Amino acid sequence: MTTTDREETIELLADAVRRFTREQLVPAESVVEETERIPDDIVRHLRELGLFGMTVPESYGGLGLSMYEEARLVFEVTYASPVFRAYFGTTNGVGTLGIINDGTEQQRRNYLPRIASGELMASFCLTEPDSGSDAASLTTRAVREGDHYVLNGTKRFITNAIHAGLFTVFARTGPKELGASGISAFLIERDTPGLTVAQPYRKMGFHGSHESDVILENCRVPASALLGEREGEGFRSAMKSLDHARLHMAAVATGLCFRLIDEGLSYAIERRQFGKPIAQFQLIQGMLADSQAEAYAARAMVEKAARDKDAGRNVTMESACCKYFATEAAGRIADRVMQIHGGSGYIKEYAIERLYRDVRLLRIFEGTSQIQQLIIAREMIKRGSVS
Repeated sequence: MTTTDREETIELLADAVRRFTREQLVPAESVVEETERIPDDIVRHLRELGLFGMTVPESYGGLGLSMYEEARLVFEVTYASPVFRAYFGTTNGVGTLGIINDGTEQQRRNYLPRIASGELMASFCLTEPDSGSDAASLTTRAVREGDHYVLNGTKRFITNAIHAGLFTVFARTGPKELGASGISAFLIERDTPGLTVAQPYRKMGFHGSHESDVILENCRVPASALLGEREGEGFRSAMKSLDHARLHMAAVATGLCFRLIDEGLSYAIERRQFGKPIAQFQLIQGMLADSQAEAYAARAMVEKAARDKDAGRNVTMESACCKYFATEAAGRIADRVMQIHGGSGYIKEYAIERLYRDVRLLRIFEGTSQIQQLIIAREMIKRGSVS
């Protein structure tokens, strides 16, 4: 396929996702909020569009999208509630990238085609009750016993755990003194004895996206479940996917920014006070203009960093900048749009009440804003020292 053909194909796919988002996802938001589940027909359409296999190489049945192409689709699908994206997000990101980057050929062939089709959902189990931003301090243990490993520990805030058929679980195989070098990753299937998924949390927002604890109690897995069949590579494998994860999450926030702006603009045009639409008041215009400028900047940042990543450049600082700026911008925009709605924005009749709660999570997961600041500063110092 030529470059031109590829670009045309991606544009057609983006158009299809855009129509699907506006015609089916947006109207279903209130139902998902109330029922705490995504309707089966919507899940089926997500699979048919190939959205479960965006990052999976074509040779394993996926779309094999570049970072830029993936961002294009994420911009479109997250015009709707980010809950829909969360349903297939881990399958495209941290739950799958470890297998793609570091799995054995047998592990890739065993799991990737089913992941790409949406038949098999994947979850990423790194965070623990006492190990969040400091992920290397995890305490889950994996002890070698002959041709098997036995795992014990608890993982927290695991997205899609109740749906997942495969879990990438990070556990310490070496002594604590080894730090991150003593951490390995394991591919554990759902029906493995000793693996239990707790009931999902009740949350402030993201209703319809399910996060749970995953408990491992003498969970015995074959040595072949070790990712890449190499001990001590788990944490490095997780870190490899972070630039991708940050850019993906920045794209999520950016898509949501434009939805928020449209909600604010629509209300400002329709709502009348003092005999005219409030959109004609300059203070309202200022909030709309600030929001549009920030959303445009976020999109430009993500597109530039994604293209640089596709070109093989180091984008650790740039991806952190994108995640930090886009998610913080989404928070500011949501606050302005809520203010534009006034009292109406605080009731469930308007989408901003739900989106306002949803957007708050973006500054926390996939690395908090404060962690992004530390990464940006660290990379600045590192690059400054080299020059």
